[in-house]
Amino acid sequence: MSAISTVGDRVADVPFLEKRDLSLLLVLPGLFVFAAFMLFPVLYLVGISFTNAAPANLFAGDGAFSVLTFGEATFVGLRNYVSVLTDPQFWNSFGITWLFVATSVALKLSLSITIALVVTSDRVRGKRLMRSLIVLPMGLPAIFTITVWRGIFSSAQFGLANQLLGSVGIEAIAWLSGRWTAFMAYNVTEAWLSYPFMVIITVSALQDVSEELHEAAKVDGAGYLSRFLHVTVPSIKRPVLFAAILTAAASFQQFLVPYVFNQGGPARANELIVVYGYREALSFSEYGRGAAISLIAVVFIGTFMWLNVKRGRLAEGVSEQ
Repeated sequence: MSAISTVGDRVADVPFLEKRDLSLLLVLPGLFVFAAFMLFPVLYLVGISFTNAAPANLFAGDGAFSVLTFGEATFVGLRNYVSVLTDPQFWNSFGITWLFVATSVALKLSLSITIALVVTSDRVRGKRLMRSLIVLPMGLPAIFTITVWRGIFSSAQFGLANQLLGSVGIEAIAWLSGRWTAFMAYNVTEAWLSYPFMVIITVSALQDVSEELHEAAKVDGAGYLSRFLHVTVPSIKRPVLFAAILTAAASFQQFLVPYVFNQGGPARANELIVVYGYREALSFSEYGRGAAISLIAVVFIGTFMWLNVKRGRLAEGVSEQ
């Protein structure tokens, strides 16, 4: 406290500063980091989306920092946005992305709530060990886990999924060559990657459910399912909804799973929106189109999250200050 007062006194000695400006000086490093690593990239992305930027012109200007002023790329107005919004491949990516978000979130929710109920039940032994195993996927690099799952869904006979099918007399499936089998493989892998986070949130919420409410419901003759629907679900709804919104955003931005599995195939049929933007920007060297795709995706996912937070009343009680 005394050190802060000393610094404040020194600040007051500077001719153009007053002691009350100390708080501003303390947040300036944070503001600089935010501007450099958050604000500037977004503004640069917005700027480049209105140009015809490509490797041939973006890096062709004079000086090492000419790329910051978009090199020799020229302003093209809304041409990139019009081009993207009239591209059938964009709408295919847009639709398959939202379908992926819906199915993966439903799978993650059902799986996570089931596991959370098991590891919080008084009738289950070894819950501590089970909880330790649940968070195991969080400790592994995502690329490693995805590569392992790609091997599981290998179209060859030695793929684990095909070996399981073979053990019950079903012929091997070319998982990643079919549109919907590949889509299902995406969902399973995404659920594996994300379920630990959902389970942790759900377990925390379940531990806060009032035992008195359950006892009162039992006295009224409510069975397990009735208590789950009318006591447990309303009590855990808000934290689980909040976690679901976050994982939905993560699913919307999923890149590694489709790219590592089959690059959004077959024939770009499962190209999620981020893979589509990446391919346009880097594979086809259309930086402007790639930036426009990214911004359109940001607008949609931002609107989705805002609507869900609003409809779920998750911001209630948060101070405006």
